[in-house]
Amino acid sequence: MPMTVKMAHLCERIESLWTRYREFVVYCLIGGSGVTLDCLVFVGLTMGLGWHYQLANAISVSCGICNNFFLNAFFNFKRTDRLWLRFLSFYSVGLLGLGVSAALLWLFVEVLCWNELIAKLVIIFVVTILQFTLNKCVTFRKRAADETL
Repeated sequence: MPMTVKMAHLCERIESLWTRYREFVVYCLIGGSGVTLDCLVFVGLTMGLGWHYQLANAISVSCGICNNFFLNAFFNFKRTDRLWLRFLSFYSVGLLGLGVSAALLWLFVEVLCWNELIAKLVIIFVVTILQFTLNKCVTFRKRAADETL
């Protein structure tokens, strides 16, 4: 097979993968900004101010949720109709993630004696997959009226 045919096939494959997973990839990139904000606030509150890690986690996660909602609504899923309802849905999914995060933090820190920051970073991966699935299927789902446009 000539090199140009291989390159064309590779480009088609990459384009196919991008088309299929674009929303997830962009969600993760946006999530990266939220995680950065979340971790900075978490570190500032726990290490800088000496706050309890669960309270710091609640505040830092809320900062990340707000950041991620607006970036996803405007740049990823591009669904800005019913913005407050979508925000409430996104925040609810975020609170579910916070509950999972808090439970896992307790398990990893109190029971397994992990470092708080390492536990936090591990938990982010689990919660990301859960929240993407719920936000794609619930918060940013297309309505029947959107399909006819």
